[in-house]
Amino acid sequence: MKSHKRPGAMKPIQPLARSDYMTKLKAILTLTAALAFALSPFTTTGFNGFSPDQFPVPQVDPPIQPAGWAFSIWGVIYLWLIASGVYGLLRRDDDPAWDLVRWPLIASLVVGAAWIPVANLSPLWATVLIWIMWGTAIWALLRTPFFDRWWLRVPVALYAGWLTAASCVATAVLLTGYGATPVLPIHAALLIVALALASYVLRVLPAPEYLIPVAWALIGVIAANMDMGRPLMIALPALGIVLLAVPVILRHRFRPEPPV
Repeated sequence: MKSHKRPGAMKPIQPLARSDYMTKLKAILTLTAALAFALSPFTTTGFNGFSPDQFPVPQVDPPIQPAGWAFSIWGVIYLWLIASGVYGLLRRDDDPAWDLVRWPLIASLVVGAAWIPVANLSPLWATVLIWIMWGTAIWALLRTPFFDRWWLRVPVALYAGWLTAASCVATAVLLTGYGATPVLPIHAALLIVALALASYVLRVLPAPEYLIPVAWALIGVIAANMDMGRPLMIALPALGIVLLAVPVILRHRFRPEPPV
């Protein structure tokens, strides 16, 4: 005897494939990591640069360290990464282009969530960790698609751009804090390293949103050195902003990216 399905009968719910579970899980982990990262300043004493007494040679007003107000960019970065995580979970959880970004971004944010407590205890290990954060953030950035630019590329670029400057700042302060001299040339050299790294990233991905936090950090360095009698640390970051910005401006003027 044949069985006949009633018209309009509901189809049985198909179980999710393993790959679907994994993409959903990665979307959840990305948001969780972003939340943990953003909450870390509130569960610790916060961080506005290494304190002088954390080093054998106290570092008072290091030449490469941006002015304190420059660190306010973290508020924008935290909120945008959380918004990106929420949007990615609700609207792009199964998108393969978003999925490519998630593992390196998760790795960077998980390390970042532990960074402030480590930095308050050990500048050496904090410097190691910030380079790991930088490397995985750049990896994530270079995988970002052009579509959904404001939801994914922009927050990742702001995060990676600031880390480009911060990793070199931490390295310079660590070196001179442990006795490397002369201080000013060493800090200037690490500033050049930051500019070189930023230049390379911008050559691969000429994204203005990556340039903005790098330029913001350089402006912070200029401001911190205005009254310190360090013309080199004023002229060098100013020149760096120009050298980084001009190619990006020209690239977008004459070879604009495709519309969203």
